[in-house]
Amino acid sequence: MTSHDFLAERFEGHRPHLRAVAYRMLGSLAEAEDAVQEAWLRLARSDSDDIDNLGGWLTTVVGRVCLDVLRARKARREESLEERLPDPVVGREERTDPEQQVLLADSVGLALLVVLESLSPAERLAFVLHDMFGLPFEQIGPIVDRTPATAKKLASRARQRVRGAAPSPDPDPVEQRKVVDAFLAAARGGDFEALVSVLDPDVVLRADGGALTNGLKVVRGVEAVAGRLSTFQRMATGTDTRPALVNGLAGLVNTVDGRPFSVMSFTVSGGRIAAIDILSDPDRLARLDLADH
Repeated sequence: MTSHDFLAERFEGHRPHLRAVAYRMLGSLAEAEDAVQEAWLRLARSDSDDIDNLGGWLTTVVGRVCLDVLRARKARREESLEERLPDPVVGREERTDPEQQVLLADSVGLALLVVLESLSPAERLAFVLHDMFGLPFEQIGPIVDRTPATAKKLASRARQRVRGAAPSPDPDPVEQRKVVDAFLAAARGGDFEALVSVLDPDVVLRADGGALTNGLKVVRGVEAVAGRLSTFQRMATGTDTRPALVNGLAGLVNTVDGRPFSVMSFTVSGGRIAAIDILSDPDRLARLDLADH
């Protein structure tokens, strides 16, 4: 084995972690892959013998690449992920591959990723790297060109904004699935009262149909969301609906004639559905790996 092959093998061992970091930073699977690939290119050009902690070095590089991407988004005033749903990570409940397991860990749901998009690039990096991955502020500070103390303040500000902004999902996946099954039964039966009974009073529905619907539509409150019963019924009865894990939470993949129609994620909190996120943008669905779902 050549030294290059050995380095590549070591890098591959870190790839799932790096992809998880980049995904939480960017909310885009494609951009996360690009950030990880950039880390590999920089590693291949570097003197790896001088790197004492390869995992820490790679995480730092990915963090800097993601920070540049976030800053570029802001500078170009691109459509933010508040105006479109983040890319969902979809897995089967009974099995997921190791890389999906890392991405799905800790139930980082779409609702939380939407909140993260409201943070500044530096706040998001400090929060993701420290609160989600446990990096010390001594390592985070140089990435954002701040002192460790300032990086700690960035994470604290982000934490305050995140706290309460996204519902905390119930931890039991079996109970989550029971609530989603009840939602599906109510939708199929057109049962308004049954639907209301499984929805949190402050439920939020986010639906992203892409260009077909001019981007993200947001509906808030149990009456407004339950008022979409006819839409839910058409979706539940007009598609082949299969259970799935979506960002670690109970979800559904809906297909028509074998083609993806939508991916639905449910945040179940306190035994009721607090958030529903629906991606039905055909262009983005086509880029997801939904072959086995």
